[in-house]
Amino acid sequence: MTELEEALSLLIKKLEIWMKQLVLMLPNLIIALVLLVITFYVARQMRRFSEKLLTRVSHSAALNNLFATMVQTGALLLGIFFVLTILKLDKTVTTMLAGVGIIGLALGLAFQDIATNFISGVIIAVRKPFTVGDVIETNEYFGTIERINMRTIDLRRVTGELVKVPNRKVFESVMVNFTYYGIRRIDIKMRVSYAEDLERVQALVKACVTGIKGMIENREVEVVYEEFGDSSVNFLVRFWIQYKRQTDYVHARSAAIIKIKKAFDDNHIQIPFPIRTLDFAGKAGETLNQQLKETLEEVRESSRNKASQNGKKEAEDS
Repeated sequence: MTELEEALSLLIKKLEIWMKQLVLMLPNLIIALVLLVITFYVARQMRRFSEKLLTRVSHSAALNNLFATMVQTGALLLGIFFVLTILKLDKTVTTMLAGVGIIGLALGLAFQDIATNFISGVIIAVRKPFTVGDVIETNEYFGTIERINMRTIDLRRVTGELVKVPNRKVFESVMVNFTYYGIRRIDIKMRVSYAEDLERVQALVKACVTGIKGMIENREVEVVYEEFGDSSVNFLVRFWIQYKRQTDYVHARSAAIIKIKKAFDDNHIQIPFPIRTLDFAGKAGETLNQQLKETLEEVRESSRNKASQNGKKEAEDS
């Protein structure tokens, strides 16, 4: 018998053994396949049931999605474990679990930042320091929240750029929520001339600012004088508005500035320009006119001396 015939004989014997094993395992294989289909169906139904149940308890879509995914994954793993047991692959299951543990440890070390962001996202979803639509400032970024993910927060800046801020940085850093209470104070710095009646200016500013769209009526407009400036008396106008979007603040502030300027123009109240005094005196106590006279006399004296010297030189030459 040649080597080729021996190889074919061994191959045929192997195939016969495999076919016998397949026939013996066929009932278990059919049961395992049916169980696997049932597992996927049950896992999907458990996810849907979990989502419906969680929406009654929590209003965080990200958190609800996370727990529903965990329930579905747990059901799938449990079903796959039973499928492998039916196929008598218990040792394979043990080996897989050991491998998953090692791989999980390696991945945990390699993706530590991702895991930290994920955990921070879960905590943020539970504590709810902000929601979609809030205007916040964090990590030197200011804008409106468009989406809250398990890893990042999507922040739309007032200039239109989309910033994805990692959850870890938001959780660890200072965060200012401008829309949490739904109100915000507007501060406008102003100046007025020393010649004006400050009480009259104060009453006029309060009257013209009152009634701006979005203003909170039960909070009084404040006009407080702060300091004596170089060329003006400086004061601060403060009032509160309903605040849901950044445009509420911008439009109310702009309207207040327009009204104050118009009121000042109608009542002939001056907003002074900065004044600077330039001192050209080279000596203490002397004015610019005195300096110019002295300089002019020095120039004239120098010219007379030069003319005299030129006359003497011409006389000697002749």
